[in-house]
Amino acid sequence: MTLPAQPAARHRAVAAAFTDLVRGVDDWDTPSPVPGWAARDVVDHLVTWFPAFLAAGSGHSWPPGPSVSEDPLAAWTAQVRGVQSLLDDPEAAASAFSHPQLPEQELAGAVSSFYTADVFMHSWDLARASGQPVRLDADACQQLLSSMRAMETAIRQSGQFGTAQSVADDSSAQDRLVAFIGRDPGWAPSPCAQGSRGGEPVEGGDP
Repeated sequence: MTLPAQPAARHRAVAAAFTDLVRGVDDWDTPSPVPGWAARDVVDHLVTWFPAFLAAGSGHSWPPGPSVSEDPLAAWTAQVRGVQSLLDDPEAAASAFSHPQLPEQELAGAVSSFYTADVFMHSWDLARASGQPVRLDADACQQLLSSMRAMETAIRQSGQFGTAQSVADDSSAQDRLVAFIGRDPGWAPSPCAQGSRGGEPVEGGDP
């Protein structure tokens, strides 16, 4: 089923799925598909970049939780509460977001486009790192892939994504999305890392 289009509902669904993955991590030091990142770093990335981005464009903030190094789940859930409270507030959601590097836009739309989409994509990284099943919404994968392809030059120049990987033409939307952002869709932790958690490699693909 396609994710909700409305920003508050979309964030609620995507963040809930990511929270389930955070709860399922047994070893926060296991490698992730992002070179140089462990599972912990996936959460730390989301908890670190977005509050600064939001403050630069709106001045909004919330009381931070503990650090990810101290308690990944508590750090993440504190951020979920903060973001959701903004999106659930009609006045805040409709307020202007004026980031110096972006055109002015409505805050809710900016959160959905830049942050919720990032949580959605990094769900694949955290799932793979922790050996959990990963089934991203196929329609959302295709929507993201289409919008990112339309601005591929800017995306590649930003340095925030790796080199696109080759996949078969009939690959799932999930595999095509993660390959576009520089991941190997077949990536899995080493057998040694999996053995320490008792996990199994997880195959990608859409329902």
